[in-house]
Amino acid sequence: MSDLARFWPAWLGDELRRRLEAAYGDEARGYHDLRHLREVLHHVDDLLDAHDPAREVVLLAAWFHDAVYEGRDDDEEVSARLAEETLPDPAVAAEVGRLVRLTRTHRPSPEDRSGQVLCDADLAILAADPDRYATYVRGVRAEHAEVADAGFAAGRAAVLRDLLSKPSLYHCASARARWELTARANIEREIRSLTSP
Repeated sequence: MSDLARFWPAWLGDELRRRLEAAYGDEARGYHDLRHLREVLHHVDDLLDAHDPAREVVLLAAWFHDAVYEGRDDDEEVSARLAEETLPDPAVAAEVGRLVRLTRTHRPSPEDRSGQVLCDADLAILAADPDRYATYVRGVRAEHAEVADAGFAAGRAAVLRDLLSKPSLYHCASARARWELTARANIEREIRSLTSP
């Protein structure tokens, strides 16, 4: 059995979980792969109390958040629709779809605790140690191998600057305390590497 099965609700059975693991295991993925899924699930697990009533739905949203990844602007939307079409409980499906859509901008409302947890877990990579951050950057570049270096650098720098423009990268107090300063330093360093002659 997969080491990720402990994050999967027993009531859903294993077939859908295996389909999602296969999607993340696609060799064409450079960063949005099983390692990323595993990290996001662990971060959700860490940020939410074991008895939190939203826990199961946020974990399901983590499973689906990059279920479809083709490097397109509508990947989150397609992933959200996949959740809505495959999860058998309509209320759960709707909430998972809503949460997945938030990972396009990572800007949940101040009242949206579930959205904050998922977005923070997804962006936790930004606070990774230097070796993991470098691997992450290489993986992102590999996923956009068809884009010329200059175009990639400009687009990536714009994405990173947009993240830095947020008052805080992280929404949960515990995530801010642990990750904010390191993440900002990592992003600023990457922007310098992308824009230096």
